[in-house]
Amino acid sequence: MSGTDKTKAGHDLAGPVVILVEPQLGENIGMAARAMGNFALSRMRIVNPRDGWPNIAAQRAAAGADHIIGSVELFDTVEQAIADLTLVFATTARAHDQAKPVVGPEGAADEIVSHVASGGGAGILFGRERSGLTNEEVALANRIITFPVNPGFASLNLAQAVLLMGYEWFKLSTAGTLPFAMPERSEPASQHQMQAFFDNLVAELDKVEFLRPAEKRDTMLVNLRNIFTRMDPTKQDMHTLHGVVMAIAEGRKGPAKGGVLDGAQATRLRALLAEQGQGGATADSSSTVRGLARLLRRNPTDAERILWQALTRDRRFAGQFKRQTPVGRHIPDFVSFVHRLAIELVNPNESEAIGADRANRRAWLEARDYRVVDMQVADVERDLDAELARLEAGLRQER
Repeated sequence: MSGTDKTKAGHDLAGPVVILVEPQLGENIGMAARAMGNFALSRMRIVNPRDGWPNIAAQRAAAGADHIIGSVELFDTVEQAIADLTLVFATTARAHDQAKPVVGPEGAADEIVSHVASGGGAGILFGRERSGLTNEEVALANRIITFPVNPGFASLNLAQAVLLMGYEWFKLSTAGTLPFAMPERSEPASQHQMQAFFDNLVAELDKVEFLRPAEKRDTMLVNLRNIFTRMDPTKQDMHTLHGVVMAIAEGRKGPAKGGVLDGAQATRLRALLAEQGQGGATADSSSTVRGLARLLRRNPTDAERILWQALTRDRRFAGQFKRQTPVGRHIPDFVSFVHRLAIELVNPNESEAIGADRANRRAWLEARDYRVVDMQVADVERDLDAELARLEAGLRQER
C-alpha cells in the first residue's frame, strides 16, 4: 500500500528498541527498518550482522527509512545489546520449554506501552532468518512473544515479525486513531426529495415498459424503493441519481429504446425477419415469437419511437396500445386489444418478401376480427398529427 503524504508530520513516540540478532541478509534489515518507520519505531540495534555494516542492500530495501538505517547501533553480543534495558521480549515460533510468561503481540505491546510510560527501557529480540533465537538468547529475556499463526506454517519473515509487533504497539500508543476518515457528507435527503426522485424514476421506467408484468409491478416498486432507502442517501446523492436518470432518458431517441441498434439498423432487422418468414411461425413456437417480440421492442425504428411516444402521452390513446406484442403467431407493430385494432408502419420501397409477410399478417388478423391500419413511415415522420387524427377517427368507427 503506497501513498506516503510527505506534507504530514510523523509521530515522535518513545517506543521499544528493535534488536536484530545476527541477521543474514541486508534486504531483510532494510525491510525491517521500513516496517519500523511505518509504526514510528526509530531505534534499531543489530548484533553481529553476517554481511557487515553499513550494508547497501539494507539502505535500498529501507525505501526511505534512512533515519533508522543511519542511526543503527552495532553490538557484538546480545548481552551487550540489552544491557541498558529493563524489560526484554524474545520473539519465537518454537516452545523453548522455559519457565517464563508467554504472551501474544497485543499483550506484549500493552506491557511495553505501560513500561515505557513509567520511564523504563524496553526491547524486542528478533532471531536469525534461518534458525531464530537460541535457547541461551531466549533465556536472557523477561517474556516470550509468539504469534497466533498457522502451526503447520509458523515461520515469519524477519520484517513481517517486526511489522506485526510495530503495528500492535503503535495501535495502543495512538488509541487506534486512523490517519484519515470519510469526508463529511452533505445533509441527509428529505423524504420529499426521495419521493420526487422515485416518482421520476418510475415515470421513466414506465416509458420503457420495465415494470412488467402488471401483476408484479407493486412488488417491483417496493424492491426498488428499498434499494434507495437502504442507502441513507444525502441530498447530493439524490441530485446525482436524478441527473443520471434524466441523462439516460434524454439520451434515448425516444421511449423504450434500450437496444443496441440505431433506427436504420432496426429497419433492416425487420426486413430480415420478414424475409426469413417471421410471420409464418407455427403455433407451437410461442417462445420463439415472444423472443422476437422482445428483440423488436428493444430495437425500435425511428418511426416506431415517434409513434409510440405519441400513443403513450396523448390522452386519446394512452394505455390503449401495446408495442410489438404477439397476437397469436404474429407481431404487429402496435396493437390495441381493447379496440381489436393493429397498426402497421409501412416503409417506402419495401421488398416483395416484406410486402407478402405484411399481407399474410393482415389476412390472419382480419380473419380474427382485427382491423389493420397502415401508416406510411414518411407520413408519421412528416405529419404525425394528421396520422393521429386519422387513427382517432378509425377508433370511433363501428366495426
